[in-house]
Amino acid sequence: MPLEKPALDPSTVAPRSTSGYPEPFRSRVLPREKRALGDALGLTKIGVNLTTLMPGKESSMRHHHTREDELIFVVEGEVVLVTDGGEETLVAGTCCAFPAGVADGHHLINRGDAPARYLEISNRDPEDGASYPDVDLVLTRGPGGVFVYSHKDGTPY
Repeated sequence: MPLEKPALDPSTVAPRSTSGYPEPFRSRVLPREKRALGDALGLTKIGVNLTTLMPGKESSMRHHHTREDELIFVVEGEVVLVTDGGEETLVAGTCCAFPAGVADGHHLINRGDAPARYLEISNRDPEDGASYPDVDLVLTRGPGGVFVYSHKDGTPY
């Protein structure tokens, strides 16, 4: 029997298998799947994605947000959390969080043999941006709130 809002079976949400990253960064994260659960349930202030990260892939480039809080909860499998403080393994049932404006670059890497799944939860600040300490990349918001990736010197990709 299908669920009705406010309930939802995440498998009924079409996965997005794209990335806004320019190359050479896009190939480091794809393939991966994101199911926008928050969007499917009509949330406008909180973003919630159920993400599947394939073996050998990274969740993102190591980054930190200017205005968004971020929480990750591992649902299945294991990932390596990489922060300014080093590396640690997160398994199903564990989580991590990153307050807005704290310059602690972070990302996840799936070094295992099986896909890993986790929830990404964040507020949706229309003025958010991100810094990437390890690569020549900056994220800002352009006209109409569209994300714009550029080099650290400001030139576009």
